[in-house]
Amino acid sequence: MHNFPKVVNIMEVGPRDGLQNEDFVDTENKISFISDLSLTGLSRIEVTAFVNPKWVPSLADQIEVVRGIKKISGVKYSALVPNIKGYELASKSGIDEIALVISASNSHNKKNINKTTEQALLQYKQIATKAQADNIPFRVYISCAFGCPYEGNISIKSVSEIAKKFIDLGAYQVSISDTIGVGNPIQTFNIIKELTKIIFIDKLALHMHDTRGLALSNILVALDLGVSSFDSAIGGLGGCPYAPGASGNVSTEDLVYMLHSIGIQTGIDLDNLCNVSKKLQKLLGHKFPSKVLSCY
Repeated sequence: MHNFPKVVNIMEVGPRDGLQNEDFVDTENKISFISDLSLTGLSRIEVTAFVNPKWVPSLADQIEVVRGIKKISGVKYSALVPNIKGYELASKSGIDEIALVISASNSHNKKNINKTTEQALLQYKQIATKAQADNIPFRVYISCAFGCPYEGNISIKSVSEIAKKFIDLGAYQVSISDTIGVGNPIQTFNIIKELTKIIFIDKLALHMHDTRGLALSNILVALDLGVSSFDSAIGGLGGCPYAPGASGNVSTEDLVYMLHSIGIQTGIDLDNLCNVSKKLQKLLGHKFPSKVLSCY
């Protein structure tokens, strides 16, 4: 292995992807948590999702959270939006960028966003047009790219076709997501090699869940292929409420430790990050799955 990038950029998704699966954390503590993350050296933080509180009550205070953040220079704050209404709320809140989510599985799209894949693509085309007019950058999560809890195996062709459509719509990045944590290193190799036939490597990110303990192994393969952008959640929090069996994201602490130990820079202070994680762990009242955190 000799093709590792010198610098890796991490999107911290804990405040959204992590907290959406927890009991409601009050707004003040959410803002404090995001502020703490902002001082660790992270350059991108996904802070909430503009979803209907009926479906994700833990993120019902999305507007208050975004408006309450004391933004740090050099840090970009992102929010997930599932539809036009969510986009309108997010754009008025002062968010820096948005994220869209679509599954490579039609069945998962119906469960997760209550739309078929084609319906979702039509809606997101409208959002992409609005975002570009408003000068709001956007990225896209392609969920279930490695496997679906409802359909099983997913073809790489389906993933690459969706990815290309969003790049053509103006997405600055597509994040290929192993939503239920079934991916293996060979599969990771094959997906990335196929995608880079039609998309530049710097447009790709990886969003791995560690359900079966292979997230870092898959990331190592992606690094050797030149991928330099990854999503992770502090403590290893997260999961998908519409993907049975999914566990948390790859832990930010574990990812940063691995990257630093092999000479890759992230700009993140690992000690500071672990202190933030320990503080959140105490607040939530349960042990996090992060391996590195257990050593602190």
